[in-house]
Amino acid sequence: MGIEEVLYKKQHKAFNELRGLRKPEVNDVFKRILYLGPGDFEMADYKKPKPVAVFNPGALLKNKKLIVLPRFIFDYYKYVSSVGLIELDIEDVVSGNVEIPIKSRIIIWPQQIWEFLGCEDPRAFRDGDLYYILYTGKGYLVKSGEHVRTDVLALARLDNSWQLINKGFFSITNGSEVFVPRSNKDSAFIKGGNGEYTLLTRPEIGGKRICWRGRANVNELKIYEDSLEPVLVYEDWELKVGWSTNVVKLSSNEYLVGWHGVLIEDYSYRNGLALVDKEGNLLAVSNYLLSPKGLIEEYGDRPLVIFGDGLVKYKEYILWIGGISDYAIAVFAAEINDILEKLNWI
Repeated sequence: MGIEEVLYKKQHKAFNELRGLRKPEVNDVFKRILYLGPGDFEMADYKKPKPVAVFNPGALLKNKKLIVLPRFIFDYYKYVSSVGLIELDIEDVVSGNVEIPIKSRIIIWPQQIWEFLGCEDPRAFRDGDLYYILYTGKGYLVKSGEHVRTDVLALARLDNSWQLINKGFFSITNGSEVFVPRSNKDSAFIKGGNGEYTLLTRPEIGGKRICWRGRANVNELKIYEDSLEPVLVYEDWELKVGWSTNVVKLSSNEYLVGWHGVLIEDYSYRNGLALVDKEGNLLAVSNYLLSPKGLIEEYGDRPLVIFGDGLVKYKEYILWIGGISDYAIAVFAAEINDILEKLNWI
């Protein structure tokens, strides 16, 4: 039995067992504290000084600096994305008082055929002196002599100065077979060791998109097929679900992570939070806690979207640094206790 067939059987079983964990309710606990549009950024190292869109940013906190990794687009002809880097004082962000324009630079851009159409939706993770960035490589793979459109789960490894060391993309393997899904994205690491990490991921299997967990080797860029298990499926009012953010450690074996569901009724992206353990097992999950509101959030190149990719714990708050409608960035904040009250334990 091939890898895709094995995973399809697991997925089919998950729909029977995991549906009904959530309700189509919105309990919006997040406050809007900051909006940043494309005109608020200024490029330091590129001949186009301002992007036309900046959204879906990764984020992490380093001392008092909020490091944000925006998805930049500089034209709409091909809609090709890159990943940028900015550093902001966390207190300025929380107060909503960020100095404009924000100096920015590009750290990841298309260089390979598998990312030829863009480097999208980064998720940042730090281990020692290295930064790992998971992102979607939108491009082509050569299969049977044909260039096939594929969205790969890409990984960039960078040094302490954010200089690229290397990059590549993951495949799923059982030792004898190697499988690259037509689409694999929306992923996050949970800390591991010796090059192996728990991975929250979203491979497309049989045309369906749900949330999985597994184990991955960052040196060999392999996801082990026998470790992959479904965690969260879409409900009957949704088209798909996916992981939205990096994880935030709350205790020795509790990690908070964002997820999104796309609704059938209006194609909106609405977001919730889940609590998982170090192996990626689901401990608790909320209904929707964050959904687009009003003109600034609802209207853009792709309307009705709030999408990841950065989650940060600061003092008693969780900050969700997300893209809004594929053109701008918003920072949302909620108290941790308010979030935990909304989680339904499994």
